[in-house]
Amino acid sequence: MQTWSLIIGMAAITFAIRYSLFAWPNLSFPPVVRQGLHYVPTAVLTAIVVPGMLMPDGEHFHLALDNAYLLAGLGTILIAALSRHLLATILGGLVLFFLLRWALGQLPV
Repeated sequence: MQTWSLIIGMAAITFAIRYSLFAWPNLSFPPVVRQGLHYVPTAVLTAIVVPGMLMPDGEHFHLALDNAYLLAGLGTILIAALSRHLLATILGGLVLFFLLRWALGQLPV
């Protein structure tokens, strides 16, 4: 019963937060909050991607030159900084990752 109470409570809170933007359409945030919200997508994506780059097995840090995840991630950052083009970054990162996995002999056969 406690699990269902938790699920229902979380659903109610999530609904209330999202519905509040429709209930008060003229709600505006202060400039400081709007500026802070500008960085949320970058922070969330960083929190998702960096652990996968540093711990590809999910348990131990692997900071070595045979870590294709880390090398491809750093290469993708470089591609993004130089090109400033989203599609080039995605495709370049994917190509770089698979080339590194192939060169390091890490592709499953």
